[in-house]
Amino acid sequence: MGIEEKLPSGVLLTSVEKVAGWARARSVWPATFGLACCAIELMQTGGPRHDLARFGMEKTGSTPREADLMIVAGRVSQKMAPVLRQIYDQMPEPKWVISMGVCASSGGMFNNYAIVQGVDHIVPVDIYLPGCPPRPEMLMDAILKLHDKIMNMKLGPDRDSEITELEQARLDMLPLHVTAGINDVGSEL
Repeated sequence: MGIEEKLPSGVLLTSVEKVAGWARARSVWPATFGLACCAIELMQTGGPRHDLARFGMEKTGSTPREADLMIVAGRVSQKMAPVLRQIYDQMPEPKWVISMGVCASSGGMFNNYAIVQGVDHIVPVDIYLPGCPPRPEMLMDAILKLHDKIMNMKLGPDRDSEITELEQARLDMLPLHVTAGINDVGSEL
């Protein structure tokens, strides 16, 4: 016989982590960082047809100190990279990043010295959103996936250990760097 049988009906039992996760996921304030054509689709997502206010995101932060989600939409130039990092550093913890579009995620078709080949070289990215440009429905789906991630995030020391484990798993997935000469490459294939 557990405590559940002793409580009257209508009493909800849950953990503090679940309640805090639910509240944090329903009050994400984005800092939009629109740099190119993906920004048009980002603006469309806030419009009346797609209405981000349904997900608790009606407040777009006019300052990074109010925002906890950065949506990087479009290609990031080398000159813009320090500004992007500065805005990210000004955001309070916990903070999340969505990389919107193929240019923000991997440099896209701009494979040259002037464009950063993926925003993850500057800030840690939580969700990559593919497409050129991605549709507003895709951005809303990415935001809902981020909400699930936020809801299931642990708090306190458990969160620190979870972050350490995730970082180690990500490092283990990186390809090994082989120091081989140009002549040795053909023999390895």
